Order: sequence, then structure tokens, then C-alpha cells
Amino acid sequence: MANLGGNLAELLDIGAKGAIHIGLLGRGIGASLSPTMHRQEGERQGLDYHYHLIDFDALALGNEHLGDVVDLLEKVGFRGVNVTHPFKQAVIEHLNGLAPDAKEIGAVNTVIFDAGQRIGHNTDCWGFAESFRLGLPNAQRKRVLQIGAGGAGAAVARALIEVGVEELVVFDMDAARSQGLAARMREMAYQVTATTDISSVSSFDGIVNATPVGMDKYPGLPVDAELLSAGQWVADIVYFPRETALVKRAAAAGCATLPGTGMAIFQAVKAFELFTGRVPSREEMTRSFEAAA
Repeated sequence: MANLGGNLAELLDIGAKGAIHIGLLGRGIGASLSPTMHRQEGERQGLDYHYHLIDFDALALGNEHLGDVVDLLEKVGFRGVNVTHPFKQAVIEHLNGLAPDAKEIGAVNTVIFDAGQRIGHNTDCWGFAESFRLGLPNAQRKRVLQIGAGGAGAAVARALIEVGVEELVVFDMDAARSQGLAARMREMAYQVTATTDISSVSSFDGIVNATPVGMDKYPGLPVDAELLSAGQWVADIVYFPRETALVKRAAAAGCATLPGTGMAIFQAVKAFELFTGRVPSREEMTRSFEAAA
């Protein structure tokens, strides 16, 4: 813990009482635009609002330090934290309880510290669903392929069912993870199956990348873009870079595309409300994102 305190020394004295301090826990998050959206909305609402990046890579912290970091942030008075890759499922064991959305999804991206309780929420699901409704309103939804079954993937899968996908097929490099997600969703009477073969990409109405592949830290494509065809739609949850290689290749193939920007904005909108108890302006938070991107 002594070393941990040294790494996070700048957070050990968070200033005046009444200030709202939020953190983002993850790896390779230096390009995140969450701080900009949150800070500017806090300022717009007249709040003493601070949003800190807690990048385990930059701080040279191991995954085993996650619980210690959560302990420390609660101890020094943080209001809560956002959680991103790779901790959306791992953080659950360090919480006291889960909101209904997070419990059903099995992943957390927002934690509220309140009166000694740590409650996990999931705003990714609503964020992706809202982005999909606005960005791909006329998309065919009979049969969809999702790549990635981790913490973000669990939220996206639930969102896809919510927006009307009739049959969802999930692929993950870790077959046990995709099978587990599919089984959990079938228990809730959703039509979800796992696959180990994604060579038949052209047979799907749409494809969703719910992995970090495409981020600056994880360059590349999650699926062979040569298999895409005009008439399909392709969605990505990665938003930095703003236009991933997958989105570029899909657009060139004549596919309708949905970049990860919408999910990034809308999950932040819902998280801000949880942190502050105030309804934020989605228009202003979108403007903050657009100006910084």
C-alpha cells in the first residue's frame, strides 16, 4: 500500500470539502475524453467538479492493485469512479452491491461511493442503445454478430437485444467467455448463441466490435474487412481514434457505420447524473466531446 500511495500521491489530498472528485480506472486511457465532458458539464452547472484519469499503465500498477485503488479513492473522499478496460468485471468483487442493470449485465462501468457502500452501475448499455437508436434507426436487426464478450461486450449484447435484435451471435477469442455470456442471456429468455467461427460474416445484417481492437494501444481489425459487403451495418465501441480502421473499411465497402463516439457520450451523460444527482445536458456534453475530439 505504501508504494500504491506513492503512485497516487496527487490524489491523497483532494482539497476542499464539498468538491466532487471522480476517477476513471483503466489501462491506456490517456486519450479518454471522459474528463473533458465531465469537467465542462460540472463547470456549466456551477459545481466544483474534478475528474481524474487513473491509468494503471502510466502508474505502473498491476491488476492485483485494483482493490487497493478502489479502497484508497473511497477513503480520500471520491464520489465515485468510472471503470473501463480491463476492469469492468473484475471490479465487482470489490463492491458491496449492484444496481439491477449491472447485476443483469454482469459488468460495471460506474461505481458510486455513498455512506460506506460501493454500488456498481452500468451506463454502457443505455449509452450504446441510445447511440444505436439515433445513428442506425433503420438498420436490419434479424441476425447480428457481436465480436467480444468481455465487460463492454456484456453491456452491448444486452443493448442489442433492447433495440430489437432478434438473434445475436457472439464471438470471443476466449470461447468460454462467449459461451458464458450467451448462456447467461439465454437464462433471461434472450436469443443469443456463441460461435467459434466468424468466416460467414456476410450472412449477418450487422456486425458490432465490442473489443478494444482498433484502439491506438490495440491496432488492427477485429474481423476480416474483406468479408464485409454493402447493405450490412457495422458498429464499433472504440472511439479513440474516432474513426477506427474497422469503421473506415466498412464505410469503403458500402456499409452503414456507427462509430463509438455516441456510446462514449451517452454513457457519460448517464454517469454524470449518477455522480451528481443532476440531469446533464446531453447537447452540451456532445459539444464538449466534439470540440476535443
